[in-house]
Amino acid sequence: MKIFWLISVVCVTLVMGCRNDPENSASHSKVKGKSGKKSERDLSITKANAYSDLFLDSTTVEKFISVQKLKDSLANDLRRFYNLRNFQFAWFSSSGPNEQTLSFRSLYDYDKESGVSRKSLDNRLDDILTNDSLGEISADSKITKTELLLTWRFINYLSQKYHRQKVKDKAMIQMVPSKKSQVMVMADEILTGKRNEIDVKASGYKTLKKELETYVKIANAGGFPLVKRPDKVYKKGNIGQVVKSVKQRLATEGLFPSNDTSEVFNEDLEIVVKLSQARYGLANDGKIGKGWVKELNVPVGKRIEQILINMERMKWMPEEPEGRLIMVNIPEFRLHVRDRKSEAFDMDIVVGKEGSNTIIFSGTLNQIVFNPYWNVPRSIVTKEVIPGMESNEAYLADHQMEITGEEDGLPVVRQIPGDQNALGRVKFLFPNTYDIYFHDSPEKELFKKTKRAYSHGCIRLSDPMKMANYLLEEDTDWSSSKIDSLFVTDEEKYVRLKDPVPVIITYYTCWINDDGKIEFREDIYNRDKKMSRKLFAQQAGNPDKLALK
Repeated sequence: MKIFWLISVVCVTLVMGCRNDPENSASHSKVKGKSGKKSERDLSITKANAYSDLFLDSTTVEKFISVQKLKDSLANDLRRFYNLRNFQFAWFSSSGPNEQTLSFRSLYDYDKESGVSRKSLDNRLDDILTNDSLGEISADSKITKTELLLTWRFINYLSQKYHRQKVKDKAMIQMVPSKKSQVMVMADEILTGKRNEIDVKASGYKTLKKELETYVKIANAGGFPLVKRPDKVYKKGNIGQVVKSVKQRLATEGLFPSNDTSEVFNEDLEIVVKLSQARYGLANDGKIGKGWVKELNVPVGKRIEQILINMERMKWMPEEPEGRLIMVNIPEFRLHVRDRKSEAFDMDIVVGKEGSNTIIFSGTLNQIVFNPYWNVPRSIVTKEVIPGMESNEAYLADHQMEITGEEDGLPVVRQIPGDQNALGRVKFLFPNTYDIYFHDSPEKELFKKTKRAYSHGCIRLSDPMKMANYLLEEDTDWSSSKIDSLFVTDEEKYVRLKDPVPVIITYYTCWINDDGKIEFREDIYNRDKKMSRKLFAQQAGNPDKLALK
């Protein structure tokens, strides 16, 4: 599944003269490109407040324009894009690809409307995005060329989406952040219209913006009161100071009557506790425990930050299609099937564990495989199968595996169809370079857990037969009884869908559900944390306490 690509670590050198140094000035200036057209350059962007810590030389941009023989309109857009960023990289930082790189790759693959389609660029991105051992990168020639090619693709993409230059310019500026901001300043600019936002098509964006306003009001009123750490698990009928502090905290968020300040855990509180636990993806048992109290004690400023980060992600979501759509939200551990823009059904899933992260991307589900063989990845052969064979002669037989050949000194291993097969009885293919797909699983007990990050990167479905029947329900060649008949034997069977279904794998730690309520989830892959460092100016003192106005 993984493609390893080694980039040598060198020091980042900004090949800029005095005029090109991003720290030289704190104002905007006008510079002329090759065409003689004036272009605004934001010199208030410095190394200290830039979104990325890598910078380009303006002469490198001009050389790229010349070598690629770009038309004047495209060349001017490219110059404007980097002038407004003060020539910082858009798609890479020294820590690797920015999240917008993943998001644009997913959006581009979903729409395929750009005038620039380069297989070499796609291959280069695949090498970078799937390389877990990439480490720190620098602005070397390979990364610089990938950066500029991606921007070329981005500008072409925007030209296809927006025919008015002003709208395209706004999208070009706002979709890829360029400068850090204080959290509350950014929230204020969005709520007051000072940012002159682009029209975001993602469903839930406008309602999430309303929730942002609610949380900003709570912040300006003093924030959330701290809930006392529970010394035990409290349930209905218990009495204590913890119960009183929980009521006060819930009242601040408008979830519980503010006039009930007693220490009695009553039935009304139990109902609200269950609703609040669901908001954070916890088991809604209606009891006051340490896990739920920990979520309640997250400062309101951090919740505002979380909302803003996920609003940024929503800018990259495509407009929902009229037909069917499968959406996966990794931190939610949930898959949603949409049909005609309404929820058809959803189900629990298992996603990649730490170190085997499930990647955000888009694809098209076009095949179902019943009774699949599992071609064991080379990494698992190395780490698990070979040591198992060395310690147990019957390892392969015990695991219903067989060796079919050899490749680069390693045995090629596959697991035969059957009840022990790691893929279960069915898998669903949406071809992609990451070798990720949906599949059944014999480990059903994992779906009982609230946090389900256990796979090697693929996505396990809690009810795969429901998915198979749904995808084939309009195909007269496939009835439920015919599908069931496939499992009498263990013969592998491929079925191509007459109407393929788009798949979008997302990473939202905050969103609005179908009932119009806000939900939060744990940042299981630390994506929020990484984006926060790039998007927001760091506060002095306790980073969890924001300077609220």
